[in-house]
Amino acid sequence: MNISSRGREFGREASLAALALSVLGFSGCGIRPEKPLAFEPNLVHTMKYQIQKDVSMDQASKDAYWLATTMFGTPTDPKLPDMVVADGDLASIVSMENLTRASGPADAEGRGLFQKHCVVCHGVTGDGRGSTGAIQMPYPRDYRMGVFKFKSTPRGVKPTKDDLAKLIRHGIGGTAMVKIPSLTEDDIKALVDYVIYLSWRGELERQAVDGAMFDGIIEDGGRIINSEFAEKLRGDESLQAAMEAAADADEDTLAEDVKSELAIYEQYEEDWEYAEDYAGEIGEAWLESDEEVLEVPQPPSDLPLAENQQDVVKFSTGKQAEAFKASVERGQKLFVGKLAACNKCHGDDGLGNGQTTDYDDWTKDWTTRVGLKPEDRDALIPMMARGALEPRNALPRNFAEGIFRGGSSSQDLYRRITQGIDGTPMPAATFVDGEFEQDDVWHLINFIRSIQTPESAAM
Repeated sequence: MNISSRGREFGREASLAALALSVLGFSGCGIRPEKPLAFEPNLVHTMKYQIQKDVSMDQASKDAYWLATTMFGTPTDPKLPDMVVADGDLASIVSMENLTRASGPADAEGRGLFQKHCVVCHGVTGDGRGSTGAIQMPYPRDYRMGVFKFKSTPRGVKPTKDDLAKLIRHGIGGTAMVKIPSLTEDDIKALVDYVIYLSWRGELERQAVDGAMFDGIIEDGGRIINSEFAEKLRGDESLQAAMEAAADADEDTLAEDVKSELAIYEQYEEDWEYAEDYAGEIGEAWLESDEEVLEVPQPPSDLPLAENQQDVVKFSTGKQAEAFKASVERGQKLFVGKLAACNKCHGDDGLGNGQTTDYDDWTKDWTTRVGLKPEDRDALIPMMARGALEPRNALPRNFAEGIFRGGSSSQDLYRRITQGIDGTPMPAATFVDGEFEQDDVWHLINFIRSIQTPESAAM
């Protein structure tokens, strides 16, 4: 059994264990004690900067968490930032009705969808650290980076709501993300909005930290935002009025203590505006996704294109056999060629036994990108103590299994080949006129289909 096969075997066992625990966790048997619903601060994100820059990030972590909580509320009482609510376009991204339906405790009347169906894997915060997350292969998605793998949009673009709904509706093959027959279409819409909400909230928290680090604010002893003053200001309308009046007054007429407090107020207002800008930019990215859907061209009319293993069998005999054989051979040549170079990761025979030592972006984000080696477990202890899951290699797909996560249609595979897979080592295709062109993608798909074994198709 090769490395890739061992990883997948573990993944199957982990998935079964996760599903079993999921059933137990929600059956009322008391195995998993109830905890108060609360989002967790992203301590991994701040700790990576503490290690890289050798500067305390304790206050930054608290301030970023305060921002995320103030703007987006709690798992029981979700909300959207005021500036989002005031903007018709941004407010249309998710509905409060859907957020209410998906949020809250699992036993709340008309609520709790995320707690009932998703939290055991994805965690309350959407960080992929649910009670069964650590034993799964691959790990459940951490939404806070704002990156999603399986979608109809180009690399670097948010998925559409339809993309997320498709994954919830059908599950993701080869993972613990399974289809839940009891979900209605309204349930799915509510969960889609809640996933976007969790991602929006988590990305805002990250960007607040990133922005302050990029500007050198924290290294210079500054703060992301003065949350203590903000709470004081929000709880005292007279202070807010006094600060506004002081801002309009002649500075020479102000007492020194008023000047000092005014400086804090003005800094707070500036920092809050930065946070609103971050929230707005994230929202705009979600709004743009529908306009960025990649239109898949039609394959050549004379090309027999296999949609499944049954088509492979059908096209291998009869009038189309010669054309199909030529397409598969062309696809195989490209697969191992220098331009497509699919074999670099997937192996010459497409069995997933090529490059098996790389990592996905969720792992690289807190390891290689800040100078830590994923293999150096001792150096990773501070990160893992704060919630990072043990690094695992991103294993390439074994096409003999016939499992294509996130959709198996030829359109799905076309998008994946031409755009790559966000958050993974899978790059977008690089086309060269006369050597590797867009129509060649259909030949690659036929070759990939031909690798699947009849045994896997019958499973």
